Amino acid sequence: MADSVDTDVTDLFVIGGGINGCGIARDAAGRGLSVTLAEMNDLASATSSSSTKLFHGGLRYLEYFEFRLVREALIEREVLLRAMPHISWPMRFVLPYHKDMRFESETPTSRLLSVFMPWMKGRRPAWLIRLGLFLYDHLGGRKILPGTRTLSLAGTKEGAPLQGRFAKAYEYSDCWIEDSRLVVLNARDAEARGARIMTRTKVISAERDGELWRIKTQDNESGETDEFRARMLVNAGGPWVGDIIRSKVRINSREGVRLVRGSHIVTRRLYDHDKCYFFQGTDGRIIFAIPYENDFTLIGTTDAEHHDPSEKPVCTPEEKKYLVDFANQYFEDKITEGDVVWTYSGVRPLYDDGASSATAATRDYTLKVDSEGGAPILNVFGGKITTYRRLAESALEQVAAHLPGVKDPWTAGVPLPGGDFPVDGVAALVAGLQSDFPFLSDFLARRLVRAYGTETRQILADAKSLADLGRDFGASLTEAEVVWLMEKEYARTAEDVVWRRNKLGLRLSTEEIAELDRWMAERRQSASNAAE
Repeated sequence: MADSVDTDVTDLFVIGGGINGCGIARDAAGRGLSVTLAEMNDLASATSSSSTKLFHGGLRYLEYFEFRLVREALIEREVLLRAMPHISWPMRFVLPYHKDMRFESETPTSRLLSVFMPWMKGRRPAWLIRLGLFLYDHLGGRKILPGTRTLSLAGTKEGAPLQGRFAKAYEYSDCWIEDSRLVVLNARDAEARGARIMTRTKVISAERDGELWRIKTQDNESGETDEFRARMLVNAGGPWVGDIIRSKVRINSREGVRLVRGSHIVTRRLYDHDKCYFFQGTDGRIIFAIPYENDFTLIGTTDAEHHDPSEKPVCTPEEKKYLVDFANQYFEDKITEGDVVWTYSGVRPLYDDGASSATAATRDYTLKVDSEGGAPILNVFGGKITTYRRLAESALEQVAAHLPGVKDPWTAGVPLPGGDFPVDGVAALVAGLQSDFPFLSDFLARRLVRAYGTETRQILADAKSLADLGRDFGASLTEAEVVWLMEKEYARTAEDVVWRRNKLGLRLSTEEIAELDRWMAERRQSASNAAE
């Protein structure tokens, strides 16, 4: 425990600074454990910044009979909304219906219907979709989010962007989440509760030494090495979880990870409302089209096997074409690959359950403890961003079996930094900011509140004008904000800032980003010189 006699030993050493690692670190630190976390790159630099940006129950997982996963995720949506109303908010999802919609052929529901209703020939009947949405509305004990309704699309804003063959749709609720900000806020809260967070720090090796682990790390920038001792190790390496098992801790494990690449495209804004579309393809798959960063539309995702975690995932030309063609099955005004302004891709480290396809592989999480031969290690497989907090609670149940005295669960309902205001309080925060800081534009005031919530006032301090916020880097990004990100949120490079702490990379030029990077490097060097 944190009050152990041997203060050179940390209770929990966490490998991986994605959402699972940072969520576990926060939960553990809040229960009185001493925690050290090492991330080899920036926080959320892999899977956790490359999601579809949704807190959702996973409507399509009902077709795989994953009722426990869906129920847990549906309950979590509202728990998380209350804890982070600045970076997460409700969205309405429009699911256009057409009789030609098909199942993914390997789903249990598809196989069942092919036996009892063979004349359907793989189609998703309207009654089945409505039944699924009924379950979706009621499995999670919904209190904040409105339920499903049926829409007639003719003459409506929801129907305006769509082809005329879509006459009816179902509208239901899920939530948006700023995924990489979620990771950083969990890390910050973990640190505030006593955890040590080390970024750009690679774990070289971890070996059992009796009842302890000896972990050797290396600073990516200085090359300096360090050694830590821990009572328990948590392998939350995401796509590298299998590599850590094999090459870092060198234990035998029957558990495997299945890497599935999900790619997304971002286009100019394709329609004039704030609802998301849920599109079903003739191949049985689904994609989302989501309002993104005010002026853009996010479309994704794909499911493709990805075999090497060290190979950077990219949206391939084939995946880009697939997403464009998929969207064009629905939108009246066709988009082209030339309309794509940005692409991104992430690798989901799913538990290898032997499923026949990447799409069918379970999105549920699996936690496995190995304590043979001495100190225990917890390996984390799979999971989805919506259930990260519950995953952390489940992980701490496993930890408590090996480290006596762990305190009770505490994270439900406890806000993340900046999230201490009501779910419907964003407009009031924005109005209050503009009243006290009248030089803020509508765009900047709302952007700051959506990123920092009640902490926005700490960034603005006593500024009386935009000039008081220091250098203007473009696209509303000021020196005051960058300094906050460097000093409070672990940012070290321009990429950290404009692609993970925010998405202003969509608005800044290559030259502006390069200049920001130079400025940040100079500031880091000055700080380093002053510390010597």
